[in-house]
Amino acid sequence: MTTHKAHCLILPFPGQGHINPMLQFSKRLQSKRVKITIATTKYFLKTMQELPTSVSIEAISDGYDDGGFHQAETFVAYITRFKEVGSDTLSQLIKKLADSGCPVNCIVYDPFLPWAVEVAKNFGLISATFFTQNCAVDDIYYHVHKGVIKLPPNQNDEEILIPGFSSPIDASDVPSFVISPEAERIIEMLGNQFSNLDKVDWVLINSFYELEKEVIDSMSKIYPIKTIGPTIPSMYLDKRLHEDKEYGLSVFKPMTNECLNWLNHQPINSVVYVSFGSITNLEVEQMEELAWGLKNSNNNFLWVVRMFLTHCGWNSTLEAISLGVPMVTMPQWSDQPTNAKLVKDVWEMGVKAKQDEKGIVRREVIEECIKLVMEEEKGKLIRENAKKWKEMARNAVDEGGSSDKNIEEFVSKLMTISPK
Repeated sequence: MTTHKAHCLILPFPGQGHINPMLQFSKRLQSKRVKITIATTKYFLKTMQELPTSVSIEAISDGYDDGGFHQAETFVAYITRFKEVGSDTLSQLIKKLADSGCPVNCIVYDPFLPWAVEVAKNFGLISATFFTQNCAVDDIYYHVHKGVIKLPPNQNDEEILIPGFSSPIDASDVPSFVISPEAERIIEMLGNQFSNLDKVDWVLINSFYELEKEVIDSMSKIYPIKTIGPTIPSMYLDKRLHEDKEYGLSVFKPMTNECLNWLNHQPINSVVYVSFGSITNLEVEQMEELAWGLKNSNNNFLWVVRMFLTHCGWNSTLEAISLGVPMVTMPQWSDQPTNAKLVKDVWEMGVKAKQDEKGIVRREVIEECIKLVMEEEKGKLIRENAKKWKEMARNAVDEGGSSDKNIEEFVSKLMTISPK
């Protein structure tokens, strides 16, 4: 530990969208001489097509080493087993690191795994929870946990007043889930992220203050919240981490060279990027409508097809904000409707492609939305706002910015309790 100020053990939920932002935060800490060890499941490590070389990675068990959560009968069964086996194997890892001369003094964990707080307390370590979603969505889940808001909303609820929001939002704009007994348990789990936050030392949010001032100020009255985002490679923001050009971790085989070679031959600001993340699957009818909408827009497009157009997951949204890219949103479920609402009505840097009565976004709607943000005069304000938020995102993580100050404060705290 002579060359490091402290040692953080990072515990993400084993999913691409959860690990990437925590990995990027880890790179920021490492640049400030904090030793990093990322603990993830044996199965997740087996599935990786690409692993980062800049940080140390150790394996723990979720109790499903052969198939991860796909091996479990239900998601709830997976979470329950993960708590039992994960607590034990994480404790073993902490002991192993101490015995090897690299004792841990802080656990940064994903709130999907709240049992990590108890492990930290058992070893006398400080703990920080890392919310990978934005503060507005976290605020909604907190008030679900407290019984102030019900998910899904009652059928009679047209608008919902959420503490911390300046005005009511439509019922269709809150996080959504397909109604089932399993979904009810998932919603309960999302609320349980807040079940023991009174025991943690830090609450880290993957956002930046200027983006969500109002709701952050509101939530800060309840928890010790610190924004530390955007958590995307430094090359696209402040460029202070010279080697940080990509995430360096992927469950899919990247086609970086092929894509870049094609993109480099296209005019600037001429390409529509289409991605629905690492989990969402579109119905065949929606895929066909999307394909025709893209073709009829007469714009070049790069479409990531798996199993800014964007489904509006938070990682995709934060990347678009950081790069100043206007968005056409097609939210599917979970936090995505809320993110789409913020993109359109609060940050005013995109439009929402509306579904018809069958829940399908039709080709003419997609075509119209793409043309608006790419070409038309009435999309000019959207494009200007996108540039404005890009600058604010860069300033937040640059030296002396709001997120940079919070990261510095976090590191300073670690130094005061660093193992001798």
